[in-house]
Amino acid sequence: MENSLIFTLLGTGSSGGVPRVGNQWGNCDPNDPHNRRRRCAMLVRRFSPTGDSVTSVLIDAGADLREQLLAAAVTHLDGVLLTHSHADHIFGLDDLRQLAITMKLTIPVHMDEPTRDIVMRSFEYVFHQAPGSSYPPFCTEHKIEHQRVTSISGNGGCIEAIPLRVEHGDIEALGFRIGSLAYLPDMKRMVDETSLQALQNVHTLVVDALRFKPHPSHMNLQESLQFIDQIKPNRAILTNMHTDLDYAELQATLPENVVPGYDGMEIIAQLDRPDLTS
Repeated sequence: MENSLIFTLLGTGSSGGVPRVGNQWGNCDPNDPHNRRRRCAMLVRRFSPTGDSVTSVLIDAGADLREQLLAAAVTHLDGVLLTHSHADHIFGLDDLRQLAITMKLTIPVHMDEPTRDIVMRSFEYVFHQAPGSSYPPFCTEHKIEHQRVTSISGNGGCIEAIPLRVEHGDIEALGFRIGSLAYLPDMKRMVDETSLQALQNVHTLVVDALRFKPHPSHMNLQESLQFIDQIKPNRAILTNMHTDLDYAELQATLPENVVPGYDGMEIIAQLDRPDLTS
């Protein structure tokens, strides 16, 4: 596993997951386990050359985080990257508390300034002890600069993430390129030239494909396939899928190099990446 990264899709569902509350499966077959989707999140691991040490990074911390960390048997995190401040990406931040207690360390959380502004309205106690409170903080805040690589160190080696700026309805969100994989879970379009340049020669693209119908803040399936054709990765994996996208039916209609993602899916990608230029 030297010079490689292992990515685990912890969640591939839209903001309400699949099924939605009320046992609403939509067009998804409830008998196919690929259709049970938690909110979008991803685990990134880099192992040392001997394989006995690992650096682990979490991307996003939504309301399903507790179950996601348990399912992936996560006992240690070296850092967290947040793509944006919507509820399905930050409402699980409190679940990092027990992990930090077990580790006896605070967990670094990396986010850009707009995301931080929203996070601190509800989760400031996660990072800073409130006056009069006996509960210490269990995370530290670190700013993502849009034109700089974010580096997270651990026993398995350094994981470097290039921030990718995307439009997501009325806000700007981030994706990340890590090694030869790019992760874009929530986007309507990408117009930032630096981000488009950072996608050159990407091998694996994990990308938003919400539903069949158009949506104001997400790419629908047609738009996602057009973006994939523009970027031309070796392979693409769809995520953030709503209840109208049944796994088997969707898989049967996709181009050969495109597949639907599913919770627990593992992807191996290489460490090499292009340099980020301003």
